[in-house]
Amino acid sequence: MGANCISCGSVGTMARFENATYQVNFRDLKTDVGGLSGFRCGTCGEIEFDADSAERYAAAGDSLVLQARREVGEELRRIRKKLGLNQAEASALTGGGHNAFSRYETGKVVPAPAVINLFRLLDRHPDELRSLKRA
Repeated sequence: MGANCISCGSVGTMARFENATYQVNFRDLKTDVGGLSGFRCGTCGEIEFDADSAERYAAAGDSLVLQARREVGEELRRIRKKLGLNQAEASALTGGGHNAFSRYETGKVVPAPAVINLFRLLDRHPDELRSLKRA
């Protein structure tokens, strides 16, 4: 008989699993992590990984987060260059510090959604940059 599920409270429903593959998702990014072991609740599906499996699953998620940061940074760099702005000008436009855009573009800092949305709009409507510079 299995352990009790701490998520749904079902008694004796935690069953052992070995060498399973689970998908990690972050935004539109996905990766499969194989060779995972732990316990799964037969009632609610809650999963409790063993320590090593939990570390590998978490590391895969962390990797996706870093990849997403890099992709946003690359997108911002491409748009900034298309607009003919240097990093200081882009930072001034968005109200960031003097090196904010450097940190966004390298993925060290995640920009606010408003910054991302502004640059995506300017990517589609670059002529609007002039009206923002006058403000």
